[in-house]
Amino acid sequence: MKVFVTGGAGFIGSHLVDKLISQGDIVTVYDNLSSGRKEFLEQHMRNKKFTFIEGDLLDIECVKKNIKNHDVVFHIAANPFVRLGEKQTRLDLEQGAIATYNVLESMRLNGVKKIVFSSSSVVYGETPPISIPETYGPTLPISFYGAGKLAGEGLISAFCGTFGFQAWVFRFANVVGSRGTHGVIVDFIDKLKRNPRELEILGDGKQRKPYLHVSDIVDGMIYGFEHSNEQVNLFNLGCDSNTTVTHIAEMVVEEMGLKDVKFKYTGGKRGWPGDVPRFQLDTTRMKKLGWKPRYTSDEAVRKAIREILDNPITKN
Repeated sequence: MKVFVTGGAGFIGSHLVDKLISQGDIVTVYDNLSSGRKEFLEQHMRNKKFTFIEGDLLDIECVKKNIKNHDVVFHIAANPFVRLGEKQTRLDLEQGAIATYNVLESMRLNGVKKIVFSSSSVVYGETPPISIPETYGPTLPISFYGAGKLAGEGLISAFCGTFGFQAWVFRFANVVGSRGTHGVIVDFIDKLKRNPRELEILGDGKQRKPYLHVSDIVDGMIYGFEHSNEQVNLFNLGCDSNTTVTHIAEMVVEEMGLKDVKFKYTGGKRGWPGDVPRFQLDTTRMKKLGWKPRYTSDEAVRKAIREILDNPITKN
């Protein structure tokens, strides 16, 4: 299978590439390196089944040129920094909606009709205290990141309905693991390295969400792609457990071998404007396909902490 991976040098994308290459697939990575790292793909650079293209999805001519002759597109590229929407309100329009349109239009013009899309649980917005199924609605995201992902889903559905595309859309829980360059675990580790006596925690620390290890995300995407065959295949990708922000802080402190760390909360139920403080995904659809994650939320968090401490990523 010839696979075109957008954002393949990023956190999730690079792990996906590792898996695809290990399966014997021919992989092209298309990444502008705005947040991705070529070092994450170093082990594949001499592989004849691997090609790296440094390019921007907003350059549609470049996308059209390079996407041809592939069997499927895994569209992973996006702005990974959810909070940037506060200050850059156009960012997720460009990196979400417009970039996704450019991918889809390039596929249409080149006769590529299968797309796997990394969406997010944040498309649901704030929800009642229940496990949220894929049929929940209305979907009313409260962040620009969520709006960008929802716009991408809408465009993908439209191309399926109009041009006969086939799509697999995965709404991710919070993803953690090695090569992570941002997020709560990285934030806590960085803060504690600067000041091992006190840790600032955004919000009240009671934010409670499911965390999924990046290896489970990659396995879930590939399993869902291989075991479902509707025109639009929509799945929540998460676990049945969840973890609070304060518990993550406690695990980071423990794994760093620190004692008597004072937690300082900024207050309020959100970590930042647009943060969804609590949610739980209903993953029945993936279970019915025969898939479930290897790690619980707490296990995924602890594994990720150890991986990040063992292999710290230097700042760009």
